[in-house]
Amino acid sequence: MTDTLKTMTYDVTGRIARITLDRPERGNGITLDLPVELAQCVERADLDPAVHVIALAGNGKGFCGGYDLVASAERMRDERDPGLGRPFAPKGSALDPAVTARNHDPQARNVRGFMSLFHANKPVVCKVHGFCVAGGTDMALCSDLLVIAEDAKIGYPPARVWGSPTTSVWAFRVGIEKAKRLLFTGDCLSGREAVDWGLATECAPADRLDERCEILLERIARMPINQLVMMKLLVNQTVLSAGLPTTQVLGTVFDGIARHTAEGYAFQQRAAAVGFKQAVRERDEPFGDFGPSTFKG
Repeated sequence: MTDTLKTMTYDVTGRIARITLDRPERGNGITLDLPVELAQCVERADLDPAVHVIALAGNGKGFCGGYDLVASAERMRDERDPGLGRPFAPKGSALDPAVTARNHDPQARNVRGFMSLFHANKPVVCKVHGFCVAGGTDMALCSDLLVIAEDAKIGYPPARVWGSPTTSVWAFRVGIEKAKRLLFTGDCLSGREAVDWGLATECAPADRLDERCEILLERIARMPINQLVMMKLLVNQTVLSAGLPTTQVLGTVFDGIARHTAEGYAFQQRAAAVGFKQAVRERDEPFGDFGPSTFKG
């Protein structure tokens, strides 16, 4: 399987299985392959009796910049349905009925792939450096523990337009007030703030991030697998009982709706005209936090 992976690498060192996102030239952007491969790697680690804990990380300048939307946002044509005022559905686009039908294959559903981290029998520790934004937060927050660089940026800017967090775990991680503070503005947190807000387990200077993450992984790896499985199930059940699966259905529906609002169409059309990065710049600059900034007013 490792020879056929397109979006990540898989390796085992001692009692630790290591899943590393590996499309650094695209900011480890999420493609349709990524959630499927992620679930496959998680299952491989789960079935390996030598593995006690799973480490998730990303190669390059950051952990994950979200969905690789350049193609889908920029390639949508400027043609519009005169009756509905909406873009036509180009063949192969997210609006193409054939694509929609294929995406109903449970194995290809992105939330299901991200939640493989949550449902894995064994603990998952996610290491974040540089940036973890938009869809990248789905993987980080579906992991059990998060170790983050002090100067990293984490958050969900698409809450401003064209998105809704599909895994919907923000309120379960930081509480409803803090979740609303972030999602009502699309603001992001630094690594240090992520720890202060209860989103991350630990932060470290960038040059010590690997060291601190390895210390935690090694401590978990000393535990018997049976104890780890029971402790994870015990805590996860409280989240499931509180309604996470139902909330995720709503989050996924809202993510689709966000792409079909007047503002969502305008954002997509702007991306088609000037490029996705420029459209994101125009979205974020009024908030003062385009790029690595975590400015919040």
